[in-house]
Amino acid sequence: MAQPDIPAAGTAAAPRATAGFIRRNIREYGILFALVVIMIFFQVVTGGTLFRPVNLTNLALQNSHIVIMAVGMLLVIVSGHIDLSVGSVAAFVGAVVALLIVQMDLNFALAALIGIALGGVIGAAQGYWIAYWKIPSFIVTLAGMLVFRGLTLWVLEGRSIGPFPRDFQSIASGFIPDLFGSGKPNLFSLALGAAVAVLILWLAVRSRQRQAAAGIVEEPFAFFAAKNAFIFIALVWMSWLMANFRGLPNVFIVMAILIALYSFLAERTVVGRRIYAIGGNAKAATLSGINSPRLVFLTFVNMGMLAALAGIVVAARLNSATPKAGVNFELDTIAAVFIGGASMSGGVGTVVGAVIGAFIMGVMNNGMSLMGIGIDFQQIIKGLVLLAAVIFDVSNKNRG
Repeated sequence: MAQPDIPAAGTAAAPRATAGFIRRNIREYGILFALVVIMIFFQVVTGGTLFRPVNLTNLALQNSHIVIMAVGMLLVIVSGHIDLSVGSVAAFVGAVVALLIVQMDLNFALAALIGIALGGVIGAAQGYWIAYWKIPSFIVTLAGMLVFRGLTLWVLEGRSIGPFPRDFQSIASGFIPDLFGSGKPNLFSLALGAAVAVLILWLAVRSRQRQAAAGIVEEPFAFFAAKNAFIFIALVWMSWLMANFRGLPNVFIVMAILIALYSFLAERTVVGRRIYAIGGNAKAATLSGINSPRLVFLTFVNMGMLAALAGIVVAARLNSATPKAGVNFELDTIAAVFIGGASMSGGVGTVVGAVIGAFIMGVMNNGMSLMGIGIDFQQIIKGLVLLAAVIFDVSNKNRG
């Protein structure tokens, strides 16, 4: 009697393994897919304006401060805390630096270093109460938001301070010069962008080879190839578009360095793993020998310094320090981190995800402005997107 065909075990297991991988990594792939969909949508409805070189450049410049703060906020949220004061700290440091440069005629580089150090001191002051006195970060940083907003108004006396020297402005509005030619496209910027794309691809391939050697490869090859091909093509294409305008902005390089540095810190170092452990289970982390208060303290020092850097970048881009600088920065930064896949309860999230979340917010702001949507409806839509991201996080955790 003929026996029925029985599918091989490997044939049946492969789809199940792929489905399991998708469920476990739905945050990572979901936000990347969401960014692609949102960009395509606004490219269509704006008649191709979104991807014009001048608009892409503006998109990078206008959202640089959110990206800078998002990489620091990611570590704060991963550790199980939050910082509501970053917008006010950015405004206060920008005001102090403006005062040093314009009224005291201090060298702009020295003034910027003083501003970043001041941000670290502010972060340390807030982190001390949170880490060692166990006062909820929400309360401490809410107080900080009010205090430093008031100090900003006091320092500026209700007026704007500016303009700044051209060298200081170039921090946020300058472009990398073309060392290979003089004209369009900016060949040096194009080569630099292509080199970064090649480096990212090489690091991804090397990491997969190491996983294969250890027998711990989880990501199906099709997903690996598609994701990295998309990232490579997107980076080269955007470099080409921006090279045909004025090249890569200086602040773009600052963002790239910060993203690389903090990605390495979060994913490849003992300190990074310990911060994730604190957010996952603070009591278990302490019992395992991790100095939780010190690490939490340092995450807030780091956040203060990055908020200060963001305030300097904003002041340089606007060519003045204004009393209203930094308004809603904390909301956009926190939203970017949550939209980028971080968990409200801590212990989950990636630097790259936070950056993608920041660009989702930036593309939405830019696209809705190009469409002529009023600020009132923009706020409503961004609020609904944030709520959807949090609901997705909770539902995904409940399913797990």
